[in-house]
Amino acid sequence: MKYFIILGLIISLAACKEDKTLPILGNTAQEDGKTIYHHVRDWSYLRQDSVVVTNDSLKPYIYITDFFFTSCPSICPKVTKEMLKVYDAYKNDDRVKLVSFTIDPKRDTPEKLKTYAANLQVDQSKWWFLQGEKDFTYELANDYFIVAFEDAESPGGFDHSGKIILVDQKGQIRSFSEGTDPETTPKLIADIQKLLDEQI
Repeated sequence: MKYFIILGLIISLAACKEDKTLPILGNTAQEDGKTIYHHVRDWSYLRQDSVVVTNDSLKPYIYITDFFFTSCPSICPKVTKEMLKVYDAYKNDDRVKLVSFTIDPKRDTPEKLKTYAANLQVDQSKWWFLQGEKDFTYELANDYFIVAFEDAESPGGFDHSGKIILVDQKGQIRSFSEGTDPETTPKLIADIQKLLDEQI
């Protein structure tokens, strides 16, 4: 009987430990006996202050990202509202950044993105708004499991998904929420804490 009680405790502890670790999302491959996980490709963008930043600039941090455009008349305001909830939850944690990629680089210049960020009243060293080459951005969105493309029939001329993505320090996708569904945001906020706890 004592054996089964101890075994039950071990199983329970293992389950708790497993529950505290977020999965790495995406397809995997095997190379030389090692598992290769999906990760985001290298990128280089202009930040809202016209400084060039890359994915390497984010290596010390975990970050939360979305794809948007400032003139979006449909889902972007809803997604931004949820991003603001994430921002408020972690604005004082130096280990976390927020990153928003514009899918309309022609109109969303760094100056316009800076004004947009100022209107949100966020710390612009904490939350980056990035502009880069349009076609590359659409391809990059796929790495984040987001669909983004020009579509003249869509509101504002672009079609894109409203996912908010959690990325670890290795550029691996660890969790996401539906930015158009406020009920999914608390889980993402909790998952950010889980990922931070993994680093300790």
